[in-house]
Amino acid sequence: MIELEGVTKVYPDGTEAVDDIDLSISEGELCVLLGPSGCGKTTTMKMINRLIPISEGRIFIDGTDNQELDENELRRDIGYAIQEIGLFPHMTVAENIATVPHLKCWDKGEARERAAELLDLIGMDPEEHMEKYPAELSGGQRQRVGVARSLGADPPIMLMDEPFGAIDPITRDRLQDEFLKIQAEIQKTIVFVTHDINEAIKMGTKVALMKDGKLVQYSSPAELLSQPKNQFVRNFVGTDRTLKSMRLIQAKDAMKPCPISVHRDSDVEHVRERMKEEEVEYLMVTDKDNQFIGWIEIWDLETNEVDSISEVLREDVGSVSPETPLSDALSVMLEEDVANIPVLQEGGELEGILTFNDLQKVIGETYTEKGGGSGISS
Repeated sequence: MIELEGVTKVYPDGTEAVDDIDLSISEGELCVLLGPSGCGKTTTMKMINRLIPISEGRIFIDGTDNQELDENELRRDIGYAIQEIGLFPHMTVAENIATVPHLKCWDKGEARERAAELLDLIGMDPEEHMEKYPAELSGGQRQRVGVARSLGADPPIMLMDEPFGAIDPITRDRLQDEFLKIQAEIQKTIVFVTHDINEAIKMGTKVALMKDGKLVQYSSPAELLSQPKNQFVRNFVGTDRTLKSMRLIQAKDAMKPCPISVHRDSDVEHVRERMKEEEVEYLMVTDKDNQFIGWIEIWDLETNEVDSISEVLREDVGSVSPETPLSDALSVMLEEDVANIPVLQEGGELEGILTFNDLQKVIGETYTEKGGGSGISS
């Protein structure tokens, strides 16, 4: 756990960068420090590992005042990843990742084994990348290695200062997804700095929104969107907060499970009758193992002489996974120009169906003119 009590930072010229911050970050949480440039978020983060000295207040790491800890050991026990990455150009990938383990006097073999383990964790083949130098890597790969290095000595706490800010949007989005998968597995306590509201909502367990060195609101991403504390918060999260809130809800939370489906080899007349009985205009088509194949529309069955389902089967359709955010699901619907999409498990098995009406219902449950709502869960 990390606790900040009355933390203040005043520079010699009188600039008050951080003003009386109280903040508690529980073990395993990813706390995002969010706000415009100059709001004090990076200064706050750097006071945790004493890269910047505190002026007033106290910071506790698992109940111990960080001023009582050895400065070097404190930093070696806290992972640190920054936007510029900062890999040592004269060192191999393996040597970069093992920087802190070496400082902590790990055995060389153990440090190398840890480097290989972390490369595998971040999706880079150890055999291919261990002996490469930073200049031989792409920007996204260097960023991955920077994250791996921050995990080198398996620290319980990580500080991340806009770690994905210097790369293109597509790579950035992919790295965010990969890191969230890693975090779900390793459960580190993380302080993550960003100025991007979308990144904060996506990454954070909690979001601390700052302005002019003060903490304005500290809450879950859902509460930040649905219950903005004041006009500054409303302006910062944006007028599209309802769409942003859809990033917090997954397809599995809004879909209709176990949708009606038929097999590819089903009798056409039987399918016609079933669609009339169920009063539906379309049906999902699966194989005997419940693998999604496509869908059929009653219009095709009624206006054509059809001998088999395969003749009118629409196979080239979009789909989403149960974990797909509703905002992404809506994008798929718009791109495919459809009002419903199948929700498929990783192996392609049909799990549910998500309709545009389902999305409208979610929007209605999560939005009010006052900014409140009970439909978003943290």
